[in-house]
Amino acid sequence: MNAPKELRVSKDRRLLTVSFPDHAPIELAAEMLRVLSPSAEVQGHSPDQRVTVPGKRDVAIRKLEPVGNYAVRIGFDDGHDTGIFTWSYLHQLGHEKEARWQAYLDELAEKRLSRDPR
Repeated sequence: MNAPKELRVSKDRRLLTVSFPDHAPIELAAEMLRVLSPSAEVQGHSPDQRVTVPGKRDVAIRKLEPVGNYAVRIGFDDGHDTGIFTWSYLHQLGHEKEARWQAYLDELAEKRLSRDPR
C-alpha cells in the first residue's frame, strides 16, 4: 500500500482525513480510530484477548507521528498512543467503516457498555 498523500486532522481534532493517491479521501472519526486501535492494549495478542473499549465518544486526536514510511502513530487526548496505524490498516478501516462501526456498536450493546464517558 502506498503512503497517503495527505493526513489532515480537523480543527476540532475529532476527524482524520486520509487521502491516498488515486482514491477518494477517507474520513475516520477519532472515536473509531481509538476503539479500533491496532495496539496490543486494544487488540490483545490473540482474538480472544481483544478488548471492547467504551466511553470514547468525546476522544480527540492529540498528535500524529510518522513511523517509517509505512504507518502513523496516533496519540489521543485520553493518553492512548501505542497504536501504529499502517497505511493498509487505515485504507481497510476506510473501506470497512460502516461494518466495523456497526460491529463495535453491537459489542457495546451486548456487553451493556456505553460510548459516553462515565
